[in-house]
Amino acid sequence: MARKPGSRAEITGPRLREAALRLFARHGYAAVSMRQIAAEIGVQAGALYLYIDDKQGLLFDLMRGHMEALLQAWHTSLDQAAPHNALARLEHFVRFHIRFHAVRADAVFISYMELRNLTPENFAVIEGLRRRYETELETILRAGQAEGSMAVPDSKLAALGIIAMLNGVNTWFREGGRLSRDTVTDIHIDMVRKAVAP
Repeated sequence: MARKPGSRAEITGPRLREAALRLFARHGYAAVSMRQIAAEIGVQAGALYLYIDDKQGLLFDLMRGHMEALLQAWHTSLDQAAPHNALARLEHFVRFHIRFHAVRADAVFISYMELRNLTPENFAVIEGLRRRYETELETILRAGQAEGSMAVPDSKLAALGIIAMLNGVNTWFREGGRLSRDTVTDIHIDMVRKAVAP
């Protein structure tokens, strides 16, 4: 389990997570071995255990890191933008969600497709973090209903539907395509506003 000459924890740890993220997204968690991850970053398989406990812990760490970064970035963006009403917050949410996830396609894919591979305890933690984010949007929708600017029959269902639609952008959008990311975002804002209009 000797560390490769010249490798350092502050370098190898992040490289390990980047490699695992890429391989899990490309091949699926179940199909990727610790040996493959080690080969990807040029260390012996045993050396990985200097940085992680096991493959399950690695998957959990990636998913938890993504969700915690998402929640932190959302609250920071709110502090900076300070949208003044529910419709402005809804527009801000759509812009934020598309922008944040645009550069994290692998993390988004894993966050949804690999939930089934988490242990029940780890699943509960990730599900709790996801619910916190979904509740942020639900709160916006409920505020819009209270203000009279929105009408949805069920705020939880509406929040899940909106997030699913926004996540879909990652699956098909390509830079240099027919529409720019800003145009795609503006179109999604318009669709979301129409979907919740009273």
